[in-house]
Amino acid sequence: MLRRIYDWTMSLAGTRHAEKALAGVSFIESSFFPIPPDVLLIPMVLARRDHWLRLAVVCTVSSVLGAFLGYAIGMFLFEAIGRPILALYGKEDAFDQVAQWYNSWGGWGVLFAAVTPFPYKVLTIFSGATGLNFLVFTIVSIIGRAARFVLVAFLLKLYGEPIRLFIEKYLGLLFTLFMVLLLGGFYLVKVIL
Repeated sequence: MLRRIYDWTMSLAGTRHAEKALAGVSFIESSFFPIPPDVLLIPMVLARRDHWLRLAVVCTVSSVLGAFLGYAIGMFLFEAIGRPILALYGKEDAFDQVAQWYNSWGGWGVLFAAVTPFPYKVLTIFSGATGLNFLVFTIVSIIGRAARFVLVAFLLKLYGEPIRLFIEKYLGLLFTLFMVLLLGGFYLVKVIL
């Protein structure tokens, strides 16, 4: 099933509705769709390298708007669905402890998920469920998603097809490593000070 969804999204890249499809996939991926928008962004930028920035902006804006939907899902459906499930397993207190920690550090988690292959939708929903400050959520979502999509589109504009292969193979790992080092550095600063 995932393969069919992937093939379907790839076929959209060559149509006259490609930009709308990119916006739609970027929007729903931030809250529930399993396929990242990169699968449309990459072939679209390769096909129209002169439109790299426009495509990156469409992808970023749509993704952040979709993240608002994910946040709303967490905010409005957690109490009705999620909390009763946690109560069934006796884990309500555990969630409350995690939520308290997340409200202190969750912005970093959202930023991490926004720029890496980590499922961004998980943290958009969790952010709403825990009540992460919406302004913090919005700012780190914009920064993270813009960093990811603008960088991918810019590298594709510069290097074309060879960079596509590099991105597919290594970029997720490089972003993850960078974020681990960045977060580790901030954690050390907080512990030392």
